[in-house]
Amino acid sequence: MKELKEKILTEGVAIGTQIVKVDNFLNHKLDVAFLDRVGKEFHRRFADCEINKILTVEASGIAVACMAAGHFGYPPVVYAKKAVPSTMTEGFYEAEARSFTKGTVSMFRVSEKFLGPEDKILIIDDFMAHGEASHALTQLVKQAGGSVVGIGAVIDKSFQGGSAKLREEGYRVESLAVIDKIEDGTITFV
Repeated sequence: MKELKEKILTEGVAIGTQIVKVDNFLNHKLDVAFLDRVGKEFHRRFADCEINKILTVEASGIAVACMAAGHFGYPPVVYAKKAVPSTMTEGFYEAEARSFTKGTVSMFRVSEKFLGPEDKILIIDDFMAHGEASHALTQLVKQAGGSVVGIGAVIDKSFQGGSAKLREEGYRVESLAVIDKIEDGTITFV
């Protein structure tokens, strides 16, 4: 997505050789009109798929998933929680995920009442690095007996191998901006 690449280059910041900071439009402050166009692009790329739910993880994926949902006819957006709230009183599915950016391990959880065997899920992720978050979300869908029809990543740092790993597992992955490398403060796209 050309507009996304331009936005990364003009508003993003490369930190070291591994991190891209895009808090001006995606992770801290949201450019809602732009994110609507991101959602539209996900719809274009997955228009051939039957989808009845979109799955993401709190917090950064929620806005993108909601914007995409509008273009898919407003299927429910379900998001995995990283902590068990006191309101999650029924059973839940859970899977472990490492956060590359935060250097932490989280347990993703979704209530059993929100995922089931009838579900055809599109996973939306803001960043794809090592693929840990998306992989954990696929595990939640498997536990529920549903099917993953695709995985959409807004920004894919392909040099970290996550999207390749998920493709090797048989998943369709569509990334809107694919970064080849980050070097000397310069971001290079594939």
